[in-house]
Amino acid sequence: MTLSLYSDEQYMREALKQARYAFEEEEIPIGAVVVLDKRIIARAYNQTEKLQDVTAHAEMLALTAAANHLGNKYLTDCTLYVTVEPCVMCAGATAWAQVRRVVYGAHEPKFGFRRHGNLLHPRAELVSGILSHESEELMREFFAQKRK
Repeated sequence: MTLSLYSDEQYMREALKQARYAFEEEEIPIGAVVVLDKRIIARAYNQTEKLQDVTAHAEMLALTAAANHLGNKYLTDCTLYVTVEPCVMCAGATAWAQVRRVVYGAHEPKFGFRRHGNLLHPRAELVSGILSHESEELMREFFAQKRK
């Protein structure tokens, strides 16, 4: 296993921890972390119900926390790890923040940004499928409970 892959898995496991917090709070279980220089500088999970805010997606909250941490709206040297493919809004936010790298786990066929083309910053690297099974299983379990 390469160091890069190990790092991606390590950070995605941290994003999955955030997704589990969302699950426990009956939010759609999506988690995100922002990494700079191999250090997590922001963590977040979906809080749309708790905050009654449709923009309170894990990615949006993590990007805001990272920008506050750095004192800069541009996250040009950062990597965003998120358990599920970002939506159009979140992909657009990563583009505006100039996030260098976006890594996600599970594909999102209904609302994922890739249905609409590449909405990331032109220089951004995209990596998908990291721990996708774990992310998908958490989503399946959440929606199965909602249907009971």
